[in-house]
Amino acid sequence: MKLVAALTGITLLAATTVYAAPKSYQVTGPVLEVKDDMIVVQKGSEKWQIAKDKDTKVTGDIKVGSKVTIMYTMKAASIEAKEAAAKPEKKEKKK
Repeated sequence: MKLVAALTGITLLAATTVYAAPKSYQVTGPVLEVKDDMIVVQKGSEKWQIAKDKDTKVTGDIKVGSKVTIMYTMKAASIEAKEAAAKPEKKEKKK
């Protein structure tokens, strides 16, 4: 019985971890610019500037002109909530 409970707990924990992970996205294109904290990639007619840091896993030598595939996630840096503006009351038209 303890084994079944333990396996159930492990399964639930694994399922929760999958849903908690942020969705990842991908962009592929030639490198236009590389700096210590960001990389610029051309995708079609758009230039994509993506931040990177010391924890970014890099495979190969990144240089201008190289074709790269970048996997990234969207993560909020900060969120500031403000009170919603009051909607003005509609005036009834007089006949």
